[in-house]
Formats: sequence, C-alpha cells, structure tokens
Amino acid sequence: QYSASSNLNRFVLNEADYAYDAAKYARRTLHAGFTVVRNLGDAFNVTIALRKAIAAGDVPGPMILTAGSSLASTGGHGDGTNGWAAHFDADPGPKQGVVNSVDDAKKAVRQRYKEGADWIKITATGGVLSVAKSGQNPQFTDEELRSIMDTAADYGLRVAAHAHGAEGMKRAVEAGVASIEHGSYMSKEVMKLMKDRGTVYVPTILAGNWVAEKAKIDGFFPELVRPKAASIGPLIEATFAAAYAAGVPIVFGTDTGVSPHGDNAQEFALMVRAGMPAMEAIQSATGVAADFLDIAETHGRLQAGKRADIIAVVGNPLEDISLLENVSFVMKGGTIYR
Repeated sequence: QYSASSNLNRFVLNEADYAYDAAKYARRTLHAGFTVVRNLGDAFNVTIALRKAIAAGDVPGPMILTAGSSLASTGGHGDGTNGWAAHFDADPGPKQGVVNSVDDAKKAVRQRYKEGADWIKITATGGVLSVAKSGQNPQFTDEELRSIMDTAADYGLRVAAHAHGAEGMKRAVEAGVASIEHGSYMSKEVMKLMKDRGTVYVPTILAGNWVAEKAKIDGFFPELVRPKAASIGPLIEATFAAAYAAGVPIVFGTDTGVSPHGDNAQEFALMVRAGMPAMEAIQSATGVAADFLDIAETHGRLQAGKRADIIAVVGNPLEDISLLENVSFVMKGGTIYR
C-alpha cells in the first residue's frame, strides 16, 4: 500500500514483511465486500503465495487472480530500480520482469508462467508513481509486444496493460491485450479501436483522484513524481466519461494499493458521478467482471449452481451508490465472513 515511505520500504522490508501485509490487506478487502480480485503486480510474488493460502482456507481473503510481478522496460514504469543511485549498478533483466528485446519478452513471460501467474501485466507506458520523468511515453516496441502476446498465448495467459499515453495504449491494443488500465490520455482513436476490438477499459478513477490529492502535500511524493500525480491523476474521471459514452467495454477496477485497501468501493460513486448508471456500475464489478475474467460459469451472478458470493448493505444502492462503501454482510463460497 503506497505511502510517503514506499520508496524507502524497498530497502528496509523483506519478503515476510510484504507477505504479512498482503494477508492483512486481503482480509480487509474481503470485509469490504470484494470476494474476487485480479491483482496486477506485486513484490516478491507474495500474491501467488497468498492466492494459494486463501484457496486452501488458511487465510481469509478474496479469490485472487494474479499477474505476479509486472513486465517493464529498463527505466520504465515497473523497473524497481528507478531512482536508485548509480553506485548500486542495478541491471534487472527478464527474471525480474525487465524487458529490452524480443527474446527478453519471451523469457519474462515464461518466467511469470513458471512462478504461477494467472495473467501477464505489462506497463505499456510510463507511470505516475515510478521515479522516472515521463508518465506517458511508450515503453515497448511493436516487436516486443508481439513477442509478449504470442508467448502468453502459448501458455494460455491473457495480458493486461497499464497505460497512460495514447501511443503506448494504441500499440498495446493493436497487439491484442485484453485490458487497458488507467487510460488517462486515451484518444478518440484509441476509444474506437478498443470498442471495435472488444478491449476492456479498467479506469481506476479512485487511484487517479487519490494521487492528485496527495500531490498537494509537500514531501509526500518524490519531486520527480509529484507533477505527474498532479497532472495525470485528475484526467481519469473525464476519460472514463468519454470512454463510456463512446461504448468502450468497461470493467470495475481500482488499482488499490495506491489508494488504501478496503476503500475499493469508493470507485462506484466516482463511476456514477461520471455518468454510468448505478446498476451498470454494480454489474461492471459482478457479472460483467466475471465474464471478462472467464469465471462466469461459477461467479458473478446470483444463480443456482454458482458460488454463493453475496454481500448486503442497509438501503438501496441503486438510489445511493455510496452505500456499497459500508457493507454489513459478506458471504464467500457459502461461508459468512462478516
């Protein structure tokens, strides 16, 4: 979970620290009413271990579909050594998810498969929170993207793309990614391309608003990050409104871990404020999401034969969508957790 000390934490926390935090946040997420999540990027592959522990009943939490560590280019969003002093001489490669060639791309995807990932996550453009100057520039060549997509297909894995800038977004969509995350500078051309190809947009408005607010606090972000957070973050809500109006397929998502775990449901009110009817917003996190994740046979709708994942709130969320931020009952797989 991001904080003012996140960049320091990479040097002072170990795998066990991240694992204990992950278990704590999984419980918090489940109690907030989310019984299935897709996780796109972690540290030390803790979500792969957490997925197994939750499935075994050892730890309370949502069912997890995870990408493990994401794929980036050197200096790109997802290169964990960004901002390090030169004397560290860090040069991560495909095993760590850093790709600089077609062969690197193949190896990185195969490594994720070996480690147990359910998805492949790529950072198709720069990002907001990475200690690097640009949040928009494309980060993979067309050839590298094709290599990622072809190798992922060989292993039955789908690809999700973090993307803010339009050019990197366009390359990723044309390469065949399943979803675009964030989409801050999404152009009308990209919207049409996504609609025509059925590429899903996962807006993460909550994350954009959160970083924009934190950018107002002196010292919260590194100075290289602060202007990106202030300028890119506020764009997502308007992009979502335009994409929804253009008919782009939309699935609920929050980029939680940027905003605090447990606050996930705040995304609903932001989607409704931007023009999506309350029922559609709810469906984007239930049935529509299950269709997208290829789990609709067992999840996503209250139907005989499907898993009993049920939440309840006091009141009618179709009249006040913010009621979903205060869940009073959570059942997952027929077991009551709250």
